[in-house]
Amino acid sequence: MTTTTATTAHTGAGGRALTDSWTMTRRELAHWARQPVQMLVGLVFPVMLLLMFGYLIGGGRGVTGDYLDYLVPGMLALTMAFGLEGTMLAVTQDLNKGVIDRFRSMPMANGAVLVGRSVADMLQSAVGLAVLMAVALALGWRAHGGPAAFLGAVGLLLLFRFAMLWIGIHLAMLAGRPELLTAVQILVWPVGFLSNALATPASMPDWLGTVVDWNPMSHTATAVRHLFGTPGAEAPHLWTAIAWPLALLAVFFPLAVRRFARLSK
Repeated sequence: MTTTTATTAHTGAGGRALTDSWTMTRRELAHWARQPVQMLVGLVFPVMLLLMFGYLIGGGRGVTGDYLDYLVPGMLALTMAFGLEGTMLAVTQDLNKGVIDRFRSMPMANGAVLVGRSVADMLQSAVGLAVLMAVALALGWRAHGGPAAFLGAVGLLLLFRFAMLWIGIHLAMLAGRPELLTAVQILVWPVGFLSNALATPASMPDWLGTVVDWNPMSHTATAVRHLFGTPGAEAPHLWTAIAWPLALLAVFFPLAVRRFARLSK
């Protein structure tokens, strides 16, 4: 009887957490309708980067074959690392406008606000991936792998985004105020550009190539190139492309939820 009661209570708590998280997700999606410009800017920015690096700046040091084939998977991974500003700003604004205090007075599962924000961000990231891929297809890029490999590449990209997102949420709560976010956001740029998104590590100085090889985003970009069938791409390590984001999530997800719980007391 005791075991049955405990199981029922555990199931009820889990169901309530999902319901609360979905309620918070709907709250974030409603913000899209009221602030469409912010979302459109987030979608257009990676397209501008793709066009700029592909046609204006150029690049592709050490790349064999068509640079666009190499660039597009790298830009998709780069997009998953960037664009965290909206989520980080929303978290700090909620903390400073007293919204969290109102939610705290409700019988809401701990962390549901953060989960709802992360789900909304992931939906926007999926839309961003679709838009960037559509532009790349219009420019002549093609994925040469099969449907399963294509879905696997998209899954790796979204997994990396999910890990970066929880790092951003935790850093936003550490910053505490919107005006401090600029300094925090600068930390994201080295992750993006000290990678193989735009050029191969073999074309870089040895010490820099070593740093690039250890960058988690480089592992994601390399695995995605492999799954897309990019000609001349580096040899992938698919397990590290999965292990790195999972390791980051294992660290930063509980840290973010724990800090939120402390802020809510």
